[in-house]
Amino acid sequence: MTHVLPPGLRATSVVAASSANLGPGFDSLGIALSLYDEIVVETTDSGLTVEVEGEGAGQVPLDDTHLVVQAIRRGLQALNISVPGMTVRCRNGIPHSRGLGSSAAAVVSGLSVVNGLAAQTSSEILSGHDLIQLSSEFEGHPDNASAAVLGGGVVSWTEEQQSGTRFEAAPIRVHPDIRLFVAIPDERSSTAETRVLLPEKVSHADARFNVSRAALMVVALTERPDLLVPATEDVLHQPQRASAMPASAEYLKVLRRCGIAAVLSGAGPSVLALCTSAELPTQAVEYGTANGFTVKAMTIGDGAKWTSGAPVRR
Repeated sequence: MTHVLPPGLRATSVVAASSANLGPGFDSLGIALSLYDEIVVETTDSGLTVEVEGEGAGQVPLDDTHLVVQAIRRGLQALNISVPGMTVRCRNGIPHSRGLGSSAAAVVSGLSVVNGLAAQTSSEILSGHDLIQLSSEFEGHPDNASAAVLGGGVVSWTEEQQSGTRFEAAPIRVHPDIRLFVAIPDERSSTAETRVLLPEKVSHADARFNVSRAALMVVALTERPDLLVPATEDVLHQPQRASAMPASAEYLKVLRRCGIAAVLSGAGPSVLALCTSAELPTQAVEYGTANGFTVKAMTIGDGAKWTSGAPVRR
């Protein structure tokens, strides 16, 4: 039987932004960024109230079609529990449609906050593996979702089983000398729209190139930051997406000419730079600012956090 949670329960979750692909690791490499969404959920006698502050306010739906609400419903279903009603308050720090994993963060936050509710009446909660599986089912691929769940750097993959697609991920320890910078433009982009630019088939030579660079990227991230520039080379998706975001494609070239390992963040249009310097070259920052990018230094993001009762504060 479904267990119905009583009204008056309160839980919160905090989930990080993420950058996927990291150049050559298409749909497999990801890293969490120190930019966060927070949601607070209270169970009520009936109905649904959704409130949104920050990114997406006034733009996203405030009903059952809201992605966080859909994820909460899915998490409740997975634990065989339900609520008579709820109030969902979203405080969003992650820009939408910029290649920073905002949809993955929304899904992971909705799923993880269910743990904060369930833990108040039961010992059964969603495991980290459950969170990766359920959130990746929403996304269709586990790179952003697993980074949001685990934090830090991740390598993710899929396994086809008789029961369906299994999504897996393993954390990797990012070298402490690596610094992250994210250049966020005003323009937006849709992953679905940019995926159609990718060819269905690629050459053996291009596949071999990206396999070598993806393997090298793991080495660069964990042991050899001096290899970041060659490790972030890609021929499978970034050149193909350039026509849809020319400003981002050009800024990527500018950064790389300055010796910075720069990649599209996910499907773009944000650009992620990885280096061992405390600051980006002045000319690179000035170019970004002059061309509509907000350049922010970031650290590696934490894994998803949930708690029962009062909100988590950062």
